[in-house]
Amino acid sequence: MSSVNATTFEVLNKELAAKIDTIITNNANNSTKLVGILLEVQAIVPKQYLPLEIAAYISQKMNIPLSRIYDVISFYAALSDVPRADCVIQLCDSVVCKVTGNTVLKESLQELLGIKVNEITADGKYALEPTACFGACDIAPAIRVNGRVFGHLTSKEKVKKVLDNYK
Repeated sequence: MSSVNATTFEVLNKELAAKIDTIITNNANNSTKLVGILLEVQAIVPKQYLPLEIAAYISQKMNIPLSRIYDVISFYAALSDVPRADCVIQLCDSVVCKVTGNTVLKESLQELLGIKVNEITADGKYALEPTACFGACDIAPAIRVNGRVFGHLTSKEKVKKVLDNYK
C-alpha cells in the first residue's frame, strides 16, 4: 500500500487526524482493540461513519491491512462506512427485546420520528436502524443512541423522554 498522509484526504483534515492519532495512542496502537478504536473514531467523524480515507489512515497508522479494517466495519452493526444521521438510533431486534415490548418501542420511535426503520428524517438529524442484540437484555426493550444504551422503554412517554435529550 502506498504511503497515506492526512493532507491527501477530503474528509480527513489535520485536526481530525490528530484526534485519531490520540485515540490510537490511547489504545497503545493495539490491534486487538480495533473495534473500540473504530467506534471511538466513528463517534468524532461528522455523520458518524468511517469513510475510505479514514479507514486507510487507520490502516496505515496501525499497520493493519485495509481489508481487515473493512472486515471489522462490515461485521459490526455499530460501525458504518456510509454517512449516517447526526443521531443514530439503533433498535435492538433480539428475541428478548421482542418478548419484552420491542413492538411498542418500534411503533413509538416511528411515530415520534416520523420515519420507519431503515430511514433517515428529511433533515438528516435522525436515523432509525435495526440491530442485533447489543447486550442490554437485562433492560429490554432497549435502544442505543449514538452508542449510549437506554432501556426499559415500555411506553411512548419513556421513548419521548429519551429522544428529548437529542433535540
